[in-house]
Amino acid sequence: MNSDNHGKAAFPVLTPDTVITLAEQQLSCHCQAICRQLNSYINRVFELESEDGQGLVIKFYRPDRWSKQTIEEADRFILELHEQEIPVVAPLLLKNGSSLATYENVLFSIFPRMGGRFLDEFSDEQWLEIGRLLGRMHSVGAARRAGNRNRLHPVYTTAQQVKFLSKAHFMPPHQQKHFQAICNELIELIAPMFADMETIRLHGDCHFANMIHRPDESFFLIDFDDMVNGPPIQDVWMLFPSYRRDSLPEIELFLEGYETFRSFDRRSLHLIEPLRAMRYIHYAAWCAQQSLDSGFAAQNPEWGTELYWQEEISDLARQLERIRQEPTSAGNNPMYL
Repeated sequence: MNSDNHGKAAFPVLTPDTVITLAEQQLSCHCQAICRQLNSYINRVFELESEDGQGLVIKFYRPDRWSKQTIEEADRFILELHEQEIPVVAPLLLKNGSSLATYENVLFSIFPRMGGRFLDEFSDEQWLEIGRLLGRMHSVGAARRAGNRNRLHPVYTTAQQVKFLSKAHFMPPHQQKHFQAICNELIELIAPMFADMETIRLHGDCHFANMIHRPDESFFLIDFDDMVNGPPIQDVWMLFPSYRRDSLPEIELFLEGYETFRSFDRRSLHLIEPLRAMRYIHYAAWCAQQSLDSGFAAQNPEWGTELYWQEEISDLARQLERIRQEPTSAGNNPMYL
């Protein structure tokens, strides 16, 4: 059995005894007989508790989804943020001096458990706080590139996702040409908008469920699995309550907080709707990848049906029209949104 197959075989049979033993070995501690599996489709994630009451979360990464180098780059970014006292949940250093260890060719990390709650609406003061938080994070992110991480760009990511979706039997043949045509039209339209835009290390998947709010403290950023090199606007647009035109008050508050620590290129606000369209394709490709696993279809019976792709194509067509109706850029005028 080769190492890849060995890893895949070990991944679904992580027993509580194995998980607790690994944590004890890596942290040189004793754990209580508590091992709760948390909801995570991609990885295997377990909640533990040390004998002295410290909450722990151990994450086993799905084989073949990330390389060791890509995980290490995300962990390095988180640790850099932690060193600058930016509120993130940083991985613990293990007995090998790294944040990453291996069990049966499955990579894993251990994090402190961080309590808090998710907010899907923000007050004016919280928008300012989010702006300051992301401004600080991006100041660190701009210090270097992540060479093993993708670049978020229509040509470098979206085009590859369209190619992946089109080369296999993920959709009925009569819908495939229509899907390819509208995606190609979209990429051709939006790719020039990314020219001359700053590209830095980003969280990459910064929506409300990846921000923990702790009363009397701050927002904490979690789950950097989808860290990417891309334009800073990627880390905020999913937090806005609606489309760009309908989120102007929130955008202004965010920018006020962000620019306390870092300048913001307001031209990039015109990437919000293109990024939304790219997200539609990204999510479809993500589902297609998961559909190759036997358990996906049972949990998502509607995915891949003719109705699913009909709605996906309609959503992309509407988003393409919305992008066409966006006003042309007025440079970096501070009054322009």
